[in-house]
Amino acid sequence: MNRITVRIDGMMCGMCEAHIADTIRRAFPFAKKVSASRKNGQATFLTDSAVDEDLLKKAITDTGYTFVSVSSEEYRKRSLFGK
Repeated sequence: MNRITVRIDGMMCGMCEAHIADTIRRAFPFAKKVSASRKNGQATFLTDSAVDEDLLKKAITDTGYTFVSVSSEEYRKRSLFGK
């Protein structure tokens, strides 16, 4: 599983965060644990499938926000005690 982190400029409020999260869910229905943070200027989500970066960029920019970058890292679910 991969954690995708998208850097985004232009989020100013909680509704902006919800708008970005909804946009990602619509563009990638297989995305899990989608969240956005205006404070950090980013959105994150988990996926088992590859993500088309061009589609992600288009989805973000079509909503009026500025796509800055995207990165991916392997995600490993932690057990109850962090092992």
